[in-house]
Amino acid sequence: MYLIVGLGNPGSEYEKTRHNAGFLAVDEIAQDIGARYWKTEGGALTAKGSHRGCEIVLVKPQSYMNTSGGPVKQVMAAYGASPDQLIVIHDELDIPAGTVKVKRGGGHAGHNGLRSICDKLQTRDWLRVRCGIGRPPGRMPVSDFVLSEPRREAFDEFSAATHQAARAALFLIDEGLEKAQREFNGR
Repeated sequence: MYLIVGLGNPGSEYEKTRHNAGFLAVDEIAQDIGARYWKTEGGALTAKGSHRGCEIVLVKPQSYMNTSGGPVKQVMAAYGASPDQLIVIHDELDIPAGTVKVKRGGGHAGHNGLRSICDKLQTRDWLRVRCGIGRPPGRMPVSDFVLSEPRREAFDEFSAATHQAARAALFLIDEGLEKAQREFNGR
């Protein structure tokens, strides 16, 4: 079993923002694995499905990005999941827009959703699918950038990245970290 957590913010005003890359990728995985029924559980929306014989629980914390760790910890406890069974999909400023990379562990790089998960789980050692959004232009504040929708010309690139992030999460389950890094990190 794996828990695939997509980070984002609840509410229609955030739906297509850069910070919701994780939610968008998890929604795509839900379509791919036929997970159609979402329920509220442990402060998150969850849906179950299977992929090539592996049970998958999709998780979208509903507590807003900065406090994602609480719902993640609660859902993990409800399913008896360990950090080895956790894949977190999130937006990443330090990766060029449209690029996806995978890794295990690491810091939070100022990402408040990751910081919250690190704090609540007391570990940084879980799988991550990092959906590149690039840096804000000029002097635009990071918070304004991540909470805005990409403009028309950048939206296709953003959509392609969330699609790749969904693909990367399932590839991690199928092939493991080493092969996933060869497949996605070299792009």
